[in-house]
Amino acid sequence: MQIRRKCSAAQLLLLVCASSLSAEDLLVTSLPPGRYGGDLVVAERSEPKVLNPVIAVDSLSREVIGLMMADLVHINRESQRTEPALARSVDISEGGRRFIVHLRRGLRFSDGHPFDADDVLFSFQVYLDENIHSPQRDLLIIGGKPVSLTKQDQYTVAFAFAQPYGPGERLFDGFPILPRHLLIGPYKEGKLNKSWGLNMTAGEFAGLGPFRYKEYVPGQRLVVERNPYYWKQDSARQRLPYLNRIIFEYVGNEDAQVLRFQSGDADIISRISAANFETLSKQANGVRRLIDAGPSLEYTFLFFNLNDLSNKSLPQIESKQGWFRDLSFRRAVSMLIDRQSIDRLVYAGRAAPISTHVTPGNKLWASSRVTPVSRSLETARSLLASAGFSWNAGGKLIDGAGRPVGFSIVTNTGNNERLQMATMIQQDLEQAGITVRVVSLEFRSLLDRLMTTFNYEACVLGLASGDVDPGSEMSVWPSDGSTHLWDLSKSGLKSGWQMEIDHLMASQMRSTDRAERKRMYDRVQELIAGNLPIIPLVSPDVLAGAKAKLKNFSPAVLLPYVLWNIEELYWSEQ
Repeated sequence: MQIRRKCSAAQLLLLVCASSLSAEDLLVTSLPPGRYGGDLVVAERSEPKVLNPVIAVDSLSREVIGLMMADLVHINRESQRTEPALARSVDISEGGRRFIVHLRRGLRFSDGHPFDADDVLFSFQVYLDENIHSPQRDLLIIGGKPVSLTKQDQYTVAFAFAQPYGPGERLFDGFPILPRHLLIGPYKEGKLNKSWGLNMTAGEFAGLGPFRYKEYVPGQRLVVERNPYYWKQDSARQRLPYLNRIIFEYVGNEDAQVLRFQSGDADIISRISAANFETLSKQANGVRRLIDAGPSLEYTFLFFNLNDLSNKSLPQIESKQGWFRDLSFRRAVSMLIDRQSIDRLVYAGRAAPISTHVTPGNKLWASSRVTPVSRSLETARSLLASAGFSWNAGGKLIDGAGRPVGFSIVTNTGNNERLQMATMIQQDLEQAGITVRVVSLEFRSLLDRLMTTFNYEACVLGLASGDVDPGSEMSVWPSDGSTHLWDLSKSGLKSGWQMEIDHLMASQMRSTDRAERKRMYDRVQELIAGNLPIIPLVSPDVLAGAKAKLKNFSPAVLLPYVLWNIEELYWSEQ
């Protein structure tokens, strides 16, 4: 005989909630439990441009979006390896051409609407749409063809590639899953690009991240609040995140950012100069904790203009390209640069001198076979002499035609570190009789010269890899790459080493053998270090700080540096 008991309305609600929770396939973290409550105030120098992940390009917009959205697979910024996220597992078959993504069941967006395979199909349809112009679209073109998706059931999606894809499931980190129920209308109306601006209402937005949009006050702050439906729990089965709100306050510049942190009005700080980091470290007094996370994935470098200028009417620059194309000249310039002094004087010892583009911060792919460069004026002079250069009575370097050797280095106004580096390079090269002029340009003007007019001789710039995997560098090292900065002219004239790099970069993207990819990418690093299409200088450290009471604070070298584990941060006391 079955006994049925009447329940009150409150009891029924609890039973329904318990049933709903038991159906959720939540991810349980291994960290010890924290405590709930409190806000986190972050002082930023500028505001995000948009909160739409499909069109966002600036780092601050993407950082804020990252708090409110989630990906199928997550790259752990600490270990640099992949881990499950919205996808509880991914099966790879057909030699790396087919990925079966198994989604977590019972999850909900931050507005309570259920999440399933239809949201995944819709999201990738949007990212692939040529009319949307999403910056992520190029990553979904594998072997010259767009990735295709098939829904197998409500919680299973199959991705098919035209060729094997070496980076594997890392592809899925960086494509936030969109709420179909909110965006299908704007998408069909051709208005999706205008959706999710900063002035939207809270009801217009929903995501799968640990926080959800609350409010924006122009020029002052943006606030996100705890998402009650977030799909992670700690080891005590407490639903994450712990914090109630994240408040971004906009202060205009780094000095104001530092002052807010010093006064205690801001709780966390990152992307600060070595000088400010040293000042803050001396004043920490146990109230604040400053962390040097080590070399980032950013590589700063000098490069010469190797573009085909035959149709550009730039005879003065073109006349110097004979020097720039001479490998002995580039090697001599590299040998003249005192990287140790750049580290010491520009970064107060908080940078790593580098000989190739893969920095020491890349734990998985940096090659041990690349020899560090040591400054040697004697070796540099010997290289120049062997290449037909000599010195006049005044000690100035001249080429075989008797022309004095000199060039200008451009870099961007407002970046004090790069200006300092260019000035130090000027002084280093002067010791070998090379005359260098340093020119600073507003960043948009600089990009126009580098990318369009080619009206420059040499440049000091920096790039930051978006991931440790070689796939993140596909726009840089192949000769047809969109950021193949030293030669964007696509003249079709390639050196033997450049053709080898083209082959290796394409091959490693097709290989699913990790050891084989590592061997090929090690060779790419050797070719770059040996042939110097760029002259690597240093990789600046990731410098950050937080109040000492903020627990689980662990800056990483992959973006976002300090908010990558935001759901795990908590206050030890309030």
